[in-house]
Amino acid sequence: MNLGLTNKRVLVTGASRGIGSAIAYRFLREGAKVCIVSRGSKSFYQTKSSFIEEFGEDKVIANQCDCTDPESLVVLSNYIKKNWGEVDIVVANIGDGHSVSDPLPDNNQWKKIWDNNFESALHTARTFLPMLRGSKGCLLFISSITAIEAFGAPVDYSTAKAAVLALSKNMARKLATEVRINVLAPGNVLFPGGSWDKKIKENPDRVKKTIRSTVPMNRFGTVEEMADAAVFLCSERAKFITGSVLVVDGGQTVGVF
Repeated sequence: MNLGLTNKRVLVTGASRGIGSAIAYRFLREGAKVCIVSRGSKSFYQTKSSFIEEFGEDKVIANQCDCTDPESLVVLSNYIKKNWGEVDIVVANIGDGHSVSDPLPDNNQWKKIWDNNFESALHTARTFLPMLRGSKGCLLFISSITAIEAFGAPVDYSTAKAAVLALSKNMARKLATEVRINVLAPGNVLFPGGSWDKKIKENPDRVKKTIRSTVPMNRFGTVEEMADAAVFLCSERAKFITGSVLVVDGGQTVGVF
């Protein structure tokens, strides 16, 4: 199936590893031009180098940016304008699920998680909305199934991801003729260095039992599966889809009803 993504200009935040890196890679495989963004880490530069080696410098650009900081996003916006002029697709993928078990975390902890998971999405949307309006493009937020149901995940994280859903739906309604706006809500995804990878190393039996008892398909999702869903939502094959939340969780949310 031709997804109609050849030479589309795509910005993916949080793209140094995991879901973000997989989404960027899938766009490149579809012929798009991709700008990967991260705060900066060894894995970010390794990802940049591997993408350029496989797809070429004309397809890949990269920029270090703190998406919780509006000024840093302005610098990123100017970088995009200088290299591409406009952007067609923005994937807001910044997130941090590492929190505490308190039912109501203290202000400092709450603000940290809120900034990483909601404010980063809000600032990214606000910064790039003018460009997306100009290109009649697509904005995709990466949220979580913890935004939809209470699974025992950290309260601050779940609340911030739920706010992303509310933001996306309200924006989608008001911008329906200009910019398509959707959300991908992943379930439990396993990848090297991710939160589940760390939990498996700490207590493999407990993790195995948890997945078997909560996920009907009895396994983790992969970053490639999340990327396939994300790229479809941003493609020409999904051009009548806006204001939607696509859950990719192996049936986990089905079991709570």
